[in-house]
Amino acid sequence: MEEKIEFYKETEFKDTEIGKIPKEWEVVKLGSIAKILSGNTAPQEEKYFKNGRNPFIRVQHLKRLQEGKFPVNYDFINDYALSELKLKLFKKGCIIFPKSGESIKLEKRAMLKEDSYVVNHLAVIEPIYGSVDNLFLFYYLRKIKTSDYLTETTTPSLKLSTISNFLVPLPPLIEQQKIAEILSNVDEAIQKTDDIIANTERLKKGLMQELLTKGIGHKEFKDTEIGRIPKEWEVKKLKEIAEQMYYGLSVSGVETPTQYKLITTTSINKETFKIDEGKVPFCNLFTNEDKQTKKLAKYFVKKEDVLVSRSGTTGVVILVDKDYKNMLFGSYLIKIKLNLLIDPKFFWYFSQSLFYWRQISSRGATIKNINLPILKNLQVPLPSLAEQQKVSEILSSIDEKLENLRREKTTLEKIKQWFMDVLLTGKIRVIT
Repeated sequence: MEEKIEFYKETEFKDTEIGKIPKEWEVVKLGSIAKILSGNTAPQEEKYFKNGRNPFIRVQHLKRLQEGKFPVNYDFINDYALSELKLKLFKKGCIIFPKSGESIKLEKRAMLKEDSYVVNHLAVIEPIYGSVDNLFLFYYLRKIKTSDYLTETTTPSLKLSTISNFLVPLPPLIEQQKIAEILSNVDEAIQKTDDIIANTERLKKGLMQELLTKGIGHKEFKDTEIGRIPKEWEVKKLKEIAEQMYYGLSVSGVETPTQYKLITTTSINKETFKIDEGKVPFCNLFTNEDKQTKKLAKYFVKKEDVLVSRSGTTGVVILVDKDYKNMLFGSYLIKIKLNLLIDPKFFWYFSQSLFYWRQISSRGATIKNINLPILKNLQVPLPSLAEQQKVSEILSSIDEKLENLRREKTTLEKIKQWFMDVLLTGKIRVIT
């Protein structure tokens, strides 16, 4: 039976160097409750990695702030590297974050999941046993913005002495452990949701490949310019199934509210392949004249319009899923209005497939930009309209599940942030 966790609102505070904290809490310097250490010089030569089995952690192996507890990956070094380079081993539970280079500004944090070797660009915080709970300290160090403590040099750096002077609020040890347990439980829920999202995305990718190459219930197939597809399907160039294709409007985005908003390449959510409404700026365009407004008509986006990114997020296709009254699209996007031969959502799923990306990528190893001639000659597999809609329906059900999972993750992240804000400051206390 799980232990019930109870809370109460704190009413008695005292003023400290870090703000108001509960009366019985202390404020201590990090160096008084933990050893402040530096990692090792990184092995470079191949001979140090051959048959390696000892984890070596670099800056790139750390996640950004608030993204899980442990490093996302390791290098593995061999015993020869340990003896030759005299590397220091750091204990499981140590907290690590960048202390030199531009990576300090990324505010990465991690905790060692096992005894590991660490690069010297990372500071290693080794909690002193009995002085502080290491998981509590890990979560509190996430609240400290280390980039605020940078020394003014050519290369950004944090001195170990500076880190040692970080101030930390210290509840009683049992309360630290309770706080850490709560935050860790929410972290685990976020991680589980992340895992389900990743598995669902893999399922969608596999199913999309299956549906766009074999269709639904087909027995006979044929070879075409874009690969093997069902015998009944056709292959059409995009210019044959599009009523209109044209570039967007050459105006600039601005922060000050105006009449219209402007969809740009940075307005594209690369995770969902949809418009991220929070990243659509206003544009420097004002008009109250009917004639001018009519000229702009073709640049407004409507439901089932397809927009293709010409650069930046080059090649990414978004399907507009609702009508917008005041949203125009910019010159780094191409708008496609499809005809009745193709279901817009089917085309959108096609644009996420290997069929599409193989053709786009064949324009060059690095896709720098896309233009109308390239898009017009894009070859698209074309089942019957009924089958297109069925494929879209199947894939949409998976997208709906993904959307729900992403919402769930966002909710959990907000819950976690709330807990961090109130528990690590003592505004809300855990009954111990």
